Amino acid sequence: MDDKQSIQVKVAERYYPLRVDRKDEERIRLAAKQINEKVLQYKQHYNDKDVQDFLAMAALQFVIKLLELENRHDEQPFIQAVRLLNEQLDDVLMDKTDQVV
Repeated sequence: MDDKQSIQVKVAERYYPLRVDRKDEERIRLAAKQINEKVLQYKQHYNDKDVQDFLAMAALQFVIKLLELENRHDEQPFIQAVRLLNEQLDDVLMDKTDQVV
């Protein structure tokens, strides 16, 4: 059973036919809506540019947000901090063990 469907999404005044999984349709339409809202914001603020410029600025803003979110989920600094604390605890425990013997 094919779980794909054909849809059309409008992005920045152009329609794009897509073949998508049914489960992804809502997310794709929401993404297109957010792009269109961002393009409209730029269009209202900068009336001397064309749609390509607005799309580029929207794409830049969305990717910056994506990179910020990816950095929030970077666990490496926490892992390094825990390792350092673990080493310090080992040192303290070794010192205590040496003092008892």
